[in-house]
Amino acid sequence: MDKLVEIFCDVDDFCRLLIPQWEPFCLDNGYRLRRRQGRMYPSEIMTILILFQRSHYRDFKNFYLEHIWQYHHRDFPSLLSYTRFISVAPSVLVPLSSYLTQLKGKPTGIAFIDSTSLRVCHNIRIPRHKVFQGIAQRGKTSMGWFYGFKLHLINLSFA
Repeated sequence: MDKLVEIFCDVDDFCRLLIPQWEPFCLDNGYRLRRRQGRMYPSEIMTILILFQRSHYRDFKNFYLEHIWQYHHRDFPSLLSYTRFISVAPSVLVPLSSYLTQLKGKPTGIAFIDSTSLRVCHNIRIPRHKVFQGIAQRGKTSMGWFYGFKLHLINLSFA
């Protein structure tokens, strides 16, 4: 409960600063819309999405129906149904991304680099392969030769 209040207060303070500055830059589709305030505030929607990422649940539907509806129904008095929440959740994508970017730490300069092969086809079928013809190439890894692409991953560490 204390973590919920702490997360909500932090997200709500951020939304009070960001959303008035962000709304003038939003594009409209040419139609005059009423722009009514929804039942749930963007900070409440963002808090639920952040709580899901911190939870042990693997899918959002079970988290929302089993955890939020049962245990936090009083904390969110204007809680939406699951289908309505799913349709409203994309509206807070930009504020949520901005909030998470703000929380991100400074880079430490430590990076982890790894590579793996993305095999397109077996080596025997290289002459008959047509899908990535001209793009895919032969390559070598520590496990042997392959035909396809080599994927390089760089993971930067943040403090």
